[in-house]
Amino acid sequence: MQSQLIFDSTLTAEELRGFARTVAEIEWLLLMLVLLYQVVLTPDEETGAALAMSMFFYAAFVLSFRYANFYRTETPTKIAIETWVMIIFITWVLSYTGGADSLLSGLYLLVIIVSALTLGKVATLLQMCMITLCYIWLGQPDGLISLPFGTKVLAQIAPMLLVAYITTMLSADIRMAFGRTYSHMKRLSETDDLTGVLNSRGFMQAAGQTFQQAERYALPFSVIMIDSDSLKSVNDTLGHEAGDRLLKLTVQCIQQELRRSPVRQLDLIARYGGDEFLLLLPETPSSGAVGVAERIRKAIESSHPITSHGQSVAATVSIGIAGYPEHGTDLETIMEKADQAMYASKAGGKNRVTVSSA
Repeated sequence: MQSQLIFDSTLTAEELRGFARTVAEIEWLLLMLVLLYQVVLTPDEETGAALAMSMFFYAAFVLSFRYANFYRTETPTKIAIETWVMIIFITWVLSYTGGADSLLSGLYLLVIIVSALTLGKVATLLQMCMITLCYIWLGQPDGLISLPFGTKVLAQIAPMLLVAYITTMLSADIRMAFGRTYSHMKRLSETDDLTGVLNSRGFMQAAGQTFQQAERYALPFSVIMIDSDSLKSVNDTLGHEAGDRLLKLTVQCIQQELRRSPVRQLDLIARYGGDEFLLLLPETPSSGAVGVAERIRKAIESSHPITSHGQSVAATVSIGIAGYPEHGTDLETIMEKADQAMYASKAGGKNRVTVSSA
């Protein structure tokens, strides 16, 4: 909870991994810039030794922390630790290369940009406060702060504050736009275009979560497999447009019998194939699913026939049921048992409900 208050970033795990690779490159860039300064500007022997020692320890930190799997999981906390170490390293380098007026003082911008992009406003503000204190220490080692010195520090910090503010705002806007686009694309990838219900991919993701909860808390659930007895006949006799209307009608009849809460639909429905639908009923044993399946079967049977050009075809469905844990201890087995029960309904004359016997 405390880390959430500090790191107000909402990066996903995938985004964190991407940013972590960028942070690693920035860390090596930081080392290269300091090395370039040492080589080109040829500092005195004491300064050169101090820079070499600081680069050695910083490189050892980067290697152990990032490449030796010292900290395996990519998290905002890991990036925060790296940025704080960057501040310490830069401050040490500046103390030997001219203090607050050093040519390398702009290196603090690397920390600010990384923090603003990955950690959010609060963490960036804390790091700006730390950098300001470092500037004061580097520019006024005796601890006395005068008005001219305060004005100078403010002039040095102001551009960094501006960069931090703009970067956090842009990052938030980009992430919000990306989030909306990602959510829209995810919804499209998990939804059946014709009926508007989940497709097989979306169903498997949602069903996997339900299975994990059922397994953890010893809760039952049921899977209902529904196959249209009439789709092929409708397509052959009345055309595919009428077949599409049959599929939509089937979904409407099913949805009327599913449980809903004010905020979400408790039971799941998905179009699993051309004329097959899958239902997932959480916290419902197979004995309870029978009643739901019978209501669905009767609702479709009693619906108006599909008509086109004076011809009509009545709609019926064959249904199979399997439940956890009586028919299997994993989701794939239960779905397979429900599918077998559905084919048993078809073999038994169609327009009926069969519960798995296995």
